[in-house]
Amino acid sequence: MKLFDVYPLYNVTPVSAKGIEVTDDKGTTYLDFYGGHAVISIGHSHPHYVNRLKEQLDKIGFYSNSIQNPLQHQLAEKLGKLSNCEDYYLFMCNSGAEANENALKLASFHTGKSKVIAFKNGFHGRTSAAVATTDNPSINAPINLQQEVTFLPLNDFEAFESAIQSDDYCAVILETIQGIGGLDEPTTEFIQFIAEKSKAKEIVFIADEIQCGFGRSGKFFAFQHHNIQPDIISMAKGMGNGFPVGGILIHESFKASYGLLGTTFGGNHLACAATLAVLEVLENENLLSNADELGSYFKEKAAEIPQVKQIKGRGLMLGLEFDFEVAKLRKKLIFNQKLFTGGAKDKHVLRILPALNITKQHIDLFFEALKAELQ
Repeated sequence: MKLFDVYPLYNVTPVSAKGIEVTDDKGTTYLDFYGGHAVISIGHSHPHYVNRLKEQLDKIGFYSNSIQNPLQHQLAEKLGKLSNCEDYYLFMCNSGAEANENALKLASFHTGKSKVIAFKNGFHGRTSAAVATTDNPSINAPINLQQEVTFLPLNDFEAFESAIQSDDYCAVILETIQGIGGLDEPTTEFIQFIAEKSKAKEIVFIADEIQCGFGRSGKFFAFQHHNIQPDIISMAKGMGNGFPVGGILIHESFKASYGLLGTTFGGNHLACAATLAVLEVLENENLLSNADELGSYFKEKAAEIPQVKQIKGRGLMLGLEFDFEVAKLRKKLIFNQKLFTGGAKDKHVLRILPALNITKQHIDLFFEALKAELQ
């Protein structure tokens, strides 16, 4: 049997990793400034994370949601306090796509409606409703097109105002900072406008924090830069530091009922242990402050490079825009400089998504490597 060939692969085979370093099968070490799509939030093989998972696995790794699991309650309490979202309920699942799928489903249950507003260049996952709200026709199969989605330009007040004159919408879904799209984000005025107008029209406002959440922007959630309160918050990538975890936070104004949402694997014992470990490291090592401070330092260093036309993003969710496509630059950084970076739908943007506990010295090494390849 062969693998279904859907991924273009770099010829690098990682076999071990620690902190920001990844080592391949030939013994070559790379600096990881991409973290597997922003998944590695507290560094590879963080000792507290490893010990947490090992200890939990020695006790019980999995049982379904048909029994009591005190770890879920511990996680909800810890997450509520650290994120300052104690007036929300937690529902656990396994991925970002599943988080958004459940968010959209819950919005439809809550309102009795089905249409959704999403934004151009957004990405919300690859499952049925989530992919329908993703602005990429090439990954939408005919079966997904039964979903009714209106795509609007980001930061277009008039277009949003016009769209919601219809009473058919159950939800508006928005990445607080676009990931795959290329680090664009709504202005404070626009996201506050969406929150206000959605509330007035009883449209559920879903903040997609799957990539920009869990401290990556310098605040726990990126929407907290804008002084708003979404109805539902979706999260995943950095949540488990590599363990498959996702979830939604649901405002307390929503009512739960048995069978409304469900999952076999979501919120299992190992998933809870992984997420608790991440939260404990974020808190104990002050990683939100580190992300904010090092994001500023990164931008200072980037401003010194004339080839960089724009610096995008917040915290340690960053993008460097050039006047050329960055695919060749990414390959040179991997194979010449031994350094991982990311691309975007905007082919001129180099995405930078390192672990939140990197240092200024790591950033200096990044810019030395970048300058060497731009000469």
